[in-house]
Amino acid sequence: MNERFPRGRAAIVGSATFGCGEAPGYTSLELAHQASVQALSAAGLKPSDVDGLFTVLMDDSLSGLSMAETLGIHPRFLDNNRTGGSSFQVHAILAAMALDAGLCDVALIAYGSNQRSSTGKLLQSSRPSPWETPYRPLRPISSYAMAAARHMHQYGTTKEQLGAVAVAARQWAQLNPEAFVRDPLTLDDYMKARLVADPFGVRDCCLVTDGAAAVVMTRADRAKDLAKRPIYLLGGAQSATHREIASMPDLTVTGLADAGARAYAQAGVSAKDIDVVELYDAFTINPILFLEDLGFCAKGEGGAFVEGGRIAPGGSLAVNTNGGGLSCVHPGMYGLFTIVEATRQLTGECGDRQVKDAKLAIAQGNGGELSHEALVILGTEEAL
Repeated sequence: MNERFPRGRAAIVGSATFGCGEAPGYTSLELAHQASVQALSAAGLKPSDVDGLFTVLMDDSLSGLSMAETLGIHPRFLDNNRTGGSSFQVHAILAAMALDAGLCDVALIAYGSNQRSSTGKLLQSSRPSPWETPYRPLRPISSYAMAAARHMHQYGTTKEQLGAVAVAARQWAQLNPEAFVRDPLTLDDYMKARLVADPFGVRDCCLVTDGAAAVVMTRADRAKDLAKRPIYLLGGAQSATHREIASMPDLTVTGLADAGARAYAQAGVSAKDIDVVELYDAFTINPILFLEDLGFCAKGEGGAFVEGGRIAPGGSLAVNTNGGGLSCVHPGMYGLFTIVEATRQLTGECGDRQVKDAKLAIAQGNGGELSHEALVILGTEEAL
């Protein structure tokens, strides 16, 4: 099947985050609203310019309607898709298609969550499973721990290699003033951390934070006239493989193996061309699986690939340059933050953590329990 993505015909022209870490007193909707207004302002636009709205809030099943109301707009294209943390990559793909088709002129993608302030804990899956619930799993942690255990059994991946992911994320976070956790983290600290779900300790698990993010997209022909340097969508794809982790076809292979290959073909690039990789690191096993499935190393070699600081600052591959969900921010769904960070890297706004001469980036999202994978490939004008 020959997929026809509107390569380079839509661009991100504004992005923002708000309330990352702790934002007491804000609702999820208010957080998303603040990030949206800031992203629009960065592009030189106003809420009234938005006629395409893409959003999801964890605590509001009709969040698209709520966002439209709070922004005071009447969009002619609205999407409230919810695949979990990968929803926003799907939104970006749909927005690119809608813009190219003339169904809207300015698309806003927004998310906000006050998870830390309201509950103080990671929200667990609310859907009971007849195969898993009797065993009282700590979902979603135990589901990802099972994938990690299988990878360790099948390929010899070690606890220390999982730790290399956590340490690298913390080193990036220490370069990011916005990161919620910036204390030093050594491999020894990681190994001594409290066990949560074997083989995971607490440092294998994402943060529980508040936070919001937003990006603004428009057609390429208009993007050049706006305030920010445009970052173009070169490709985007998604793949769903299961709902429950018990039904995952192979615990060591995610839908990103399929989606990544399709997105590369759309963009006309390969893994070796990518300068920045922003992955959904809800747990330390995720980057290992995703780097393999995206072709940065062979299947089973992800553990060895992340050793020795390779994905840390100064390493050969820049991965999760804001500190990721492990050390920067994780307000329930993290996928939109990967798009914001990839955009910031390509526009050269990242200060001490800036990747030199970055022209191509991957921003990936993960939904459910490794259930749905999506990515967009972003590029500067030089990459068109």
